[in-house]
Amino acid sequence: MPIKNENDTLKRRSTILDLLEKQGDISVVSLSKIFKVSEVTIRNDLAKLEEKSLLIRTRGGAIKKVPITYDFSLNQRLNKNKSEKQKIGKRALEYIKNGDTIVIDSGSTTLEVAKNLNTFKDIKLITNSLPIADLAADFNGVEVIVPGGILRSEMRSLVGPMAERSLMNYHCDIAFLAVDGIKVNDGIYTPVIHEATLCRVMMQISKKVVVVCDSSKFLRKSFVKIAPITDVDIIITDAGIPPAEKARINELQVELVIV
Repeated sequence: MPIKNENDTLKRRSTILDLLEKQGDISVVSLSKIFKVSEVTIRNDLAKLEEKSLLIRTRGGAIKKVPITYDFSLNQRLNKNKSEKQKIGKRALEYIKNGDTIVIDSGSTTLEVAKNLNTFKDIKLITNSLPIADLAADFNGVEVIVPGGILRSEMRSLVGPMAERSLMNYHCDIAFLAVDGIKVNDGIYTPVIHEATLCRVMMQISKKVVVVCDSSKFLRKSFVKIAPITDVDIIITDAGIPPAEKARINELQVELVIV
């Protein structure tokens, strides 16, 4: 291959990866138009990039190779993207009012939501998170309700059939969920089966569902899908959200709040 053609090919493939990083997916037809080359050439590019594990080919195009998230302890999560989580936690307060019954999932971002509940009066807080329950126990205006269940020691949270049955007895104004991965076209994810099931119950018993997560969770999957994005009312995140994911959320008419 002549040097010029080889350089053009390398540059084109590099640009394809850049586009995938921004958009998450792309089609052979659109790439052919962008680079003014044949669809056969683009398919060859995608095949070569897939051989290097840089993308995943699909029918008619390619998608970004999505990292799989794994389960980490609460202590490992606490200081990761802490500033963003604190801002998200404070912004979540706008959706709470005095007298509300709220349910809060376990997680480092939901913990930041709970830290601000001392500004409210007559709040009923249901949570499966022992750190959140312990924190809120000192707030005069908050009544804390903790379901029974199996203790997940790494997250200090209660899960399982007992926790699920307990939650089904309540009706909540709003649920705050933490997630380990979001792909807008797929849904919200967690690495633990019991956690996913409990989150679904929280969604079922609540009038409004709010997902709180920093932007590093986007374009990621974890082991278990909790629900599609369309089952969520509001997503609160930071400005690092990928543009294509932001656009898709708006298309689906899910409220997106960026701090």
